[in-house]
Amino acid sequence: MKLIERDYYLKKLNDVKDVPDIKVITGVRRSGKSKLMDAFIDSFKDMENINIVRIKLNLKKYEKLLNPDELYSYIESNYIENKNNYLFIDEIQLCKGFERIINSIYEEELYDIYLTGSNAFLLSSDLATLFGGRVFEVHLFPFSFKEYLVYYPSTDLDVSFDNYVKKGGMSGSYLYKSEEDARNYVNSIYKTTIVRDIVQKYKIENESLLLMIGDYLMDNIGNKTSIRKISNKLTTSTIKTNDKTVGSYLDYLCKSYMFYPIQRYDIKGKKYLESEKKYYLSDLSFRFSEIGTKYMDYGFLYENLVALELMRREYEVYVGKLYNKEIDFVVIKNGYKEYIQVCDDITNANTFERETSPLLSIKDAYPKKLIARTKREKSYYEGIEIIDIARWLNDSQNQN
Repeated sequence: MKLIERDYYLKKLNDVKDVPDIKVITGVRRSGKSKLMDAFIDSFKDMENINIVRIKLNLKKYEKLLNPDELYSYIESNYIENKNNYLFIDEIQLCKGFERIINSIYEEELYDIYLTGSNAFLLSSDLATLFGGRVFEVHLFPFSFKEYLVYYPSTDLDVSFDNYVKKGGMSGSYLYKSEEDARNYVNSIYKTTIVRDIVQKYKIENESLLLMIGDYLMDNIGNKTSIRKISNKLTTSTIKTNDKTVGSYLDYLCKSYMFYPIQRYDIKGKKYLESEKKYYLSDLSFRFSEIGTKYMDYGFLYENLVALELMRREYEVYVGKLYNKEIDFVVIKNGYKEYIQVCDDITNANTFERETSPLLSIKDAYPKKLIARTKREKSYYEGIEIIDIARWLNDSQNQN
């Protein structure tokens, strides 16, 4: 399998190397957590006076270490005095009682610790409980468009972008020659996430309802969604559900990193709104593999791409509300704020007016941007920066 350097994530890991936290790499299944750990270990090769202990609990050779006491003995016995000791463990959840072992190793200050594991056991919301708040999380997303271009070098940015929208960022699917096989691979990840990371952990009784909620969210990318709206939509003569169940299932889908909820922000009142949220899919390939090409509104799909990219770049991301108008994204980082609209084709005058009007209604001086499929270099309209989505995604100046 072809590998590329995921420089941004490697830098994050290097920045916290030797910092006394337990480093945990999280992300949707098959997003490359183990490969990132391997690449990080490779970066140690020229260092002196180090000792690296690498354990892959999913491999047969480490089967004995599934016993927590055996795991502890192995780690302790491989510690070397007067060296910088680094511990890397994949699939840590396979060892029942791993929390006690890792916490003990941490308290003894034996190693700088790095972990990956199933999302069912290493959820962001659970990390503080598992490890007493002594955790630094490195959250890994599927390939960005910029990473896709490294994997598939091309001189035609627009063709590459169109291919990326359909292929997505789940790099394991790139190995398959046929589109059908690639989609089956992606769909198997989605189904495994549903079954192992949600159904089994939370003892879900109605797996079909969970899948229906996932399909509903995929169908409604870019639309404001509430628990009540989903509950009402899915309740029929043959399906019975309620707000509490739908709310729980929504939470589980987000905890598995399959979807990301974005809260609404009242621009005028400068306050956060809880009533409705938008949910964005971790990778568009899941949508194509699960529900095919129906309801192909590219404006909403592009909105999903922009939302994920903003999260990759570590912005706080909100959906903006100004009176009766909506701003796709209000983003904040280090005191810097920006307003962003996302659209497909803005050559139609009515569409252009619809997209720029909300931005022009904002009276503060923060930057305003319209990201669309222009296939041109950036331009400006009454202070609004208009930029092509492929070029924005590939713009190194916008990277962290």
